[in-house]
Amino acid sequence: MTRFPSSDHISSWARVCPGNYESAGKRKSGSTGRGNPWLRSALVEAAWGAARTKNTYLSAQYHRIAARRGAKRAILAVAHTILVILYNMLKHGTSYQDLGANYFDQRDQQGTLRRSIRRIERLGYKVNLQPA
Repeated sequence: MTRFPSSDHISSWARVCPGNYESAGKRKSGSTGRGNPWLRSALVEAAWGAARTKNTYLSAQYHRIAARRGAKRAILAVAHTILVILYNMLKHGTSYQDLGANYFDQRDQQGTLRRSIRRIERLGYKVNLQPA
């Protein structure tokens, strides 16, 4: 893994990094390009499989992004995450530790609570919270 100084470099080489083309404050095409076709297709296939697992970090990431951006963009984001995980595992000689399906909820508990309350109130209910 010494060929690539960081996970950003290998993501750029494989073209699974997010595209960012902006000119004069306007966001233009965010396409990622071609990259290494074999690595990219293998990562995307692995991402489709990871997105369909239950109670995993990668599945939670897929569903979170797909709700806002769409399925294919979410798959490419999961493929990018898989590549970053693999890079760090190979570089540091560690094993994979899944963060869990509720990682994003635990990371910002107050935000999750606010969004849930707003969603229930939009359905026409009044919410009264009591600590457990």
